[in-house]
Amino acid sequence: LARRAEDQQPMIAGYAAVFNTLSVDLWGFRELIAPGAFAGSLGDDVRALWNHETGIVLGRTKSGTLRLAEDAVGLAIEIDPPASAANYVETIERGDVDQMSFAFRTLEQTWDEDDEGVLIRTLLKVKLYEVSPVTFPAYPATSVGVRSGQQDLVYGVIPEIPAEFRRASHSASNKAAELARARYAQRQRHLQLIG
Repeated sequence: LARRAEDQQPMIAGYAAVFNTLSVDLWGFRELIAPGAFAGSLGDDVRALWNHETGIVLGRTKSGTLRLAEDAVGLAIEIDPPASAANYVETIERGDVDQMSFAFRTLEQTWDEDDEGVLIRTLLKVKLYEVSPVTFPAYPATSVGVRSGQQDLVYGVIPEIPAEFRRASHSASNKAAELARARYAQRQRHLQLIG
């Protein structure tokens, strides 16, 4: 990692998504992300926004100010924010915002049901549009922090995944899949850019 100039904002780094961990409840189902789900989007023109606000751009892959990679944990990100983002960087440094989200379109998915009857949607392949540090994430296991030069992160990036967000054991059934598809169709207009 190259040392950054004295007058540059600290780098924002973290995980916009963590593999094989459950989301919060999303209108009657929970979701998890399979490893490789973002692989097809890593070369795309993706933006980094603040709280999904299109008017607050923190970085972009096309300009080199946003870097994305899949690793064993999930979708790792690095953002070189502009000077105008100083207050957002400070909010992350203070730990007021310490998680992330992403906006996407589902390309491939599966539906399942856990032992308690909770529907689980697994994202196998998505089209990624943007990543964002957010106040209220759908995936609590995500994380974001800042660092300057070669220093360690001010706020930790590698998440400790709480047991309640780990993938639940679940068994597939055609009935569960049919019910999941029906529920999904009813809520699709609300779920197009949830992450």
